[in-house]
Order: sequence, then C-alpha cells, then structure tokens
Amino acid sequence: MFKGIFTPMITLFREDGTIDKENQSILVEKLISDGVDGILTLGSVGEFFNLSLEQKKDYVKFMSETVKGRTKLLVGTGNNDINQVIELNDYCKKCKVDAVLVITPYFFSLNEKYLYEYYSKVAKNTELPILLYNFPARTGTNLSADFLHKLVSDFENIVGIKDTTDSISNVRQYVEKVKSYRKDFSILSGFDEYLIPNLNCGGDGIVGGLTNVKGKFFVDTYNAFLNKNLTKLSNSQKKINTLMELYTLSDPFLVALKEAVILSLNLDANASLRNYSVKLDEKVKERIRNLIV
Repeated sequence: MFKGIFTPMITLFREDGTIDKENQSILVEKLISDGVDGILTLGSVGEFFNLSLEQKKDYVKFMSETVKGRTKLLVGTGNNDINQVIELNDYCKKCKVDAVLVITPYFFSLNEKYLYEYYSKVAKNTELPILLYNFPARTGTNLSADFLHKLVSDFENIVGIKDTTDSISNVRQYVEKVKSYRKDFSILSGFDEYLIPNLNCGGDGIVGGLTNVKGKFFVDTYNAFLNKNLTKLSNSQKKINTLMELYTLSDPFLVALKEAVILSLNLDANASLRNYSVKLDEKVKERIRNLIV
C-alpha cells in the first residue's frame, strides 16, 4: 500500500535542455534524508510532457540507479498514446520501479466508456502496480467514484489514485465507495494543503509539490496525525497555508517551485522550464527565501 508523503520531484534542466543529473542527485539525497515515503519522477511537476520516450527511459534508469531502493520510486508514464504508456511501463518493470502513475488522457474529454478501454488496456499489459492520476483541470475529465470502483473491481493491479482536485469531496467519495471494497487501496491528494483533510477523510496522504522543499516538515506532519498530536497538526496546517503562496509567485508556478529548491539547497542550477528562458526577478526570489525559512 502507498501511504504517507510522496514527492512529485521537479526536474532540473541545464540551459541546453539536458537533465541536470548532478543537482538532481543532490535533491534525491535530500528527499531520502527527509524520510519521504516515495519519489515520483515524470509527474506534472517533473515535466513529463517536455521529454521524448527515449529521454524518459534514460531518466528512469538514472533515477533507479540513484534511489537504489532506499525509498519507493514511482514513475509517471501517462500519455495519450496507449502504446507508449505500455512501452514505458515495461521499461519501468526492468528498472525495478515500485509503481507507475497514469494520468487520464488529456485534450479530449473522454467519456467513461473510452476511459475504461484506456485503463483496462494499460492494466492488462503490465504487472506493475498502477496509480491513476485524476487531474480534471488539465484533462477535462473527473474520475467518478463509481467508475473508480469498477476499475478497481476488475483489475487488482490498480492500487491507488492521486486526486488533484481543489476539493476534498472526491477523496471522501473515493473512500466511501472504494475502500469499503478494498481497504488497501491508496487515495492520495495532489494538493499540499489537503494533507490533513485527506487523512481525516480516511485517505492515505499526499503527492505534493511543496515536499520538494519541505519534505521533513510534511513527514513530521503526517507522523503528528498518526500520533494524534492535534496541537502540532493545527500549527502545521497554518504553516502549509502560508507555504501555498509559493504557487502564486510565478506563471507557471513550477518556476517558483524550482527556484525554492535551488535556494534551499544552495544549488548552481537553472530554474526555468525545459527549452524556455523564464527568469524570476530578485523581489520574487527574496519572497521565496522568506517563505521557505
């Protein structure tokens, strides 16, 4: 079962578009020392959409060799091309990845008939555990609790979901509909500020971008929930609320998140998206420094 704090790791690129593996390794070591329960590579924050299939394979191999089983390694393999998903899943199996995360097909808002066809074909063609990735703001489709229940009933290797919706209702409905059937099904929120509400609803944790910067803080918050430390939970929620400002400091927000990682680890690295030149001014950088203290 996948539960706790999972980091959708940012991907640092050099200005020539290649992955900055040296600084990426430093971040991996920091996350492992922070005690996160797993690292997700090639998620949305990891810019899966900016890499070719062969580049993704190279990155997965690098991550597998870097993590070395010291924490769970998840890989985002979603793509509108089912065949590419299956091929990357096969490669992840060879690299001993712990699970794959498969986002709902995007651009077209597919109905549940076609979504079932998509996910069933993916599930039938891999032995790896699969977590679904529900992100309706980007895909135009929200996975209903009834639909999720049907998939989980039909495929044992669909073991969890990352729900990135700006509402706790999905988590509640998933818990009520799916966990009553499979208690070990993992329901993770994709918004950092929903860690505590997710757990209170019967969910299992988060896959949250802020953990790139504040991994230990979120791990401690999760442990405070397990230990029923209500005072610490209240203080943690206030801190999370403050940290959420980081997502508003750049457009796209990913640049500010990368800058926060660079500043917190004192890296000589590029914060821009791959193949773009997005720069933050000093006032924004100073605000980021103040937030991540």
